Amino acid sequence: MRRGWKMALSGGLRCCRRVLSWVPVLVIVLVVLWSYYAYVFELCLVTVLSPAEKVVYLILYHAIFVFFTWTYWKSIFTLPLQPNQKFHLSYTDKERYENEERPEVQKQMLVDMAKKLPVYTRTGSGAVRFCDRCHLIKPDRCHHCSVCAMCVLKMDHHCPWVNNCIGFSNYKFFLQFLAYSVLYCLYIATTVFSYFIKYWRGELPSVRSKFHVLFLLFVACMFFVSLVILFGYHCWLVSRNKTTLEAFCTPVFTSGPEKNGFNLGFIKNIKQVFGDKKKFWLIPIGSSPGDGHSFPMRSRNESQDPLLANEEPWEDNEDDNRDYPEGSSSLAVETET
Repeated sequence: MRRGWKMALSGGLRCCRRVLSWVPVLVIVLVVLWSYYAYVFELCLVTVLSPAEKVVYLILYHAIFVFFTWTYWKSIFTLPLQPNQKFHLSYTDKERYENEERPEVQKQMLVDMAKKLPVYTRTGSGAVRFCDRCHLIKPDRCHHCSVCAMCVLKMDHHCPWVNNCIGFSNYKFFLQFLAYSVLYCLYIATTVFSYFIKYWRGELPSVRSKFHVLFLLFVACMFFVSLVILFGYHCWLVSRNKTTLEAFCTPVFTSGPEKNGFNLGFIKNIKQVFGDKKKFWLIPIGSSPGDGHSFPMRSRNESQDPLLANEEPWEDNEDDNRDYPEGSSSLAVETET
């Protein structure tokens, strides 16, 4: 009886957490809906008097708005990819691993299993990266997300504002969402500013639209500042072919720690996210190369092209050997097992 109550309570708490996880998304949706009403109706249809100016403002606004909402939708509802079956322990291997009490034998079992897989990264102690929750050997750049309760391929971070884990399957969409969000805020701020000045000087009558126009400029500027910083940070990550987690904690390869292990050069790094076809770079359509289980590495490229070995990598200011602290970023929520 007591066990049944505990199970019911645990299920109820999980349900509440799932519901509450949508609150940040709901807040963003409500702000966007209000901004649409304030810009289209209160500014363009009520405040702006010139018909030509109304048409131009509305056409450009809706063009940006479509891509903004499209990329946000894709960021939310594109499910993160999990490692395929060959990285999971078989039933026999799982039984052997769990029944073995000697840690050194368990480590050797994982080493033997990893030899059959394209896995080149290790833990800080040099052991095979194994998830004891999902019972799998983690592919390179894969991490376990404590919020989603699963291992995510090329995990970047868990974002509460999209209620989704950002990884291999949707990182391109997330980056596009940031770009179009910055453009959306910038466009609103620049087109609203002249009418803000007119209201401030009393050149326009003090009607209901005044509040919406003034507050619209304030909200657009506020979001623009925070988004441009976040977007700039992720652009830096893309230029270095790093994830947020890799920026906080240096990847460890079989040869040792290497902060530029996946850095292939600026152009190739961009193509690792957006793909080879530039016509798809601005459109939220999946075009990232590969399957998320393995990635080209700098050491391999240097062996094929000796010129890469002579390139001077950009210096990082952060301490690459520090652990990734929980809560160190408002967007990065990850606990690796």
